[in-house]
Amino acid sequence: MSKTLTMAPLISLLTITLLTTPAISSVGSFVYGCCSQIKYTPGCPYESNVNSLLTSLVNSATLTVYNNFTIKSPTSQDTLYGLFQCQGDLSNVDCASCVARAVSQLGTLCPDSSGGALQLDGCFVKYDNTTFLGVEDKTEVLKKCGPLIAYDSDGLNRRDGVLDSLGTSDGSYKPFRVGASGDVSAVAQCVQDLSASECQDCLSEVVGRLKTYCGAAASGDLYLAKCYVRFSKAGAHSYGGNGKLLRHRPAGWWFKVFCFWLNVFWFKLMSN
Repeated sequence: MSKTLTMAPLISLLTITLLTTPAISSVGSFVYGCCSQIKYTPGCPYESNVNSLLTSLVNSATLTVYNNFTIKSPTSQDTLYGLFQCQGDLSNVDCASCVARAVSQLGTLCPDSSGGALQLDGCFVKYDNTTFLGVEDKTEVLKKCGPLIAYDSDGLNRRDGVLDSLGTSDGSYKPFRVGASGDVSAVAQCVQDLSASECQDCLSEVVGRLKTYCGAAASGDLYLAKCYVRFSKAGAHSYGGNGKLLRHRPAGWWFKVFCFWLNVFWFKLMSN
């Protein structure tokens, strides 16, 4: 079932991630958000299209874990594209709750923005006026590595084996994958607007990068624009580790300071 969604060219894209560690991870925990700095005028036809699209995403999430929509308009700049995707093992109830929360947070995080994307632990929502549907994108959005630990060779091989299994295709289309061995567990997912070959390419790429970036860390997350992989050993979780946020373009000191205070504001808002 396919409708559609995307954002205007993100000449200036802002990516935000929490600087703190959630006490308990849940499907509604904030991971990262991106907002277009191109604004629309309140009350214009584009705003109506945004509201219609986001309502469609929330309603559809009660029935399925993935869908995309296109809201067409007489003028190309007002045409809007969007999608949502929930983690593949979520129930319809949890998926719907997660997407509703993500849409609500997008409204707070990206007011009057022509495009935005929000990743929670359990779901992903994106909208834009430039189509991104079916377009493979391996841009690094967020990476976080937990503390280094003393793996023995067997433990490290076991971790790498779990990750490799998520990045290897068995010939079928599996956008959502889980793996475990001993005290190591991992999950991977690609956005379902990708073809089977594009999904496989994205997951293979993200697994390779994550193993390189996080080395002997107890946990690690790596989010590309269209797929992600996360792993954890013995209950460790990569949030709050030695994370590094990668932005789409180099930023000056003023941009970094702005992002810092925006993160502080967002955390305080979420804590209330």
